[in-house]
Amino acid sequence: MKRVVSVSLGLSSRDHYVQVNLLGEDFEISRIGVDGDFDNALAKLKELDGRVDAIGLGGIDVYVFASNQRYAFEDGLRLLNAVTKTPVVDGSGLKNTLERETVHYLLRETDFIKKNAKVLMVSAVDRFGMAEAFVEAGCDVTFGDLIFAAGIPYPVKTLTELADLAEKMLPQLTKLPFQMLYPTGKKQESRDEEKSKEFAVYYHEAEIIAGDFHFIKRYLPDKLDGQTIITNTTTRADVELLKERGARRLVTTTPEFEGRSFGTNVIEGVLVAMLDKPWDQIAPGEYMDMLNKLDFKPRIIEMNG
Repeated sequence: MKRVVSVSLGLSSRDHYVQVNLLGEDFEISRIGVDGDFDNALAKLKELDGRVDAIGLGGIDVYVFASNQRYAFEDGLRLLNAVTKTPVVDGSGLKNTLERETVHYLLRETDFIKKNAKVLMVSAVDRFGMAEAFVEAGCDVTFGDLIFAAGIPYPVKTLTELADLAEKMLPQLTKLPFQMLYPTGKKQESRDEEKSKEFAVYYHEAEIIAGDFHFIKRYLPDKLDGQTIITNTTTRADVELLKERGARRLVTTTPEFEGRSFGTNVIEGVLVAMLDKPWDQIAPGEYMDMLNKLDFKPRIIEMNG
């Protein structure tokens, strides 16, 4: 049996464990949250190194992208470099493939995405493939990277502007402690009431809200207007929250295993373990071929339609 473990800076209350059979091979897949404790995450990674088949890094990005440029967070690299024997991934290699394909799948198989549809992407640099796919589909996209990561009420409207801002800001921002830019530990359950009211306009203007779930949840208004949410890493409680707030449907980019969808870092870890080759030698097409063999499709949950 192959073991894939995700070590996450997120809450331990969101931990999950499953055993599944994929293409005739048994997998033990688990997620371990460390409640924002960076040193504990380092210790867990060193403990797992060489003892499992693949490791995912959750609750943190190592790499983000804008246009053709890749930027690395120093905290992410510290975690990545703590592992020397086992393949370790942060999900960024899969996001460009899986999440781009999610948009293409919804365009082919549903009527959820229409030309000129208003889309709020809460953060695009960590899901640049999805961002490009929405633009290519002719959607009216608002990129909320400054709003949701920095709390600055400035919507970005083009990929060119996003790339320019990334070039100017990310070399410095990636040196900051990651928890200054992204909710980790107990911050994942906290809500900024004042900014939730200030930023509600961006949610209400959108027909589709897409991207990282913790960013979506961070400033989620008390009431939605029947929006489609495209995200991942949702628990049963998250699904109920979106339903109560008035979302029309939820689409998760990663498959459901026993009641919840795992993060892209977990699914990338599974694919790396199946391909049994170094992460940096895997081409995007190999991920896509494996996803097709596994018949992984977006999960669609109708709520208030």
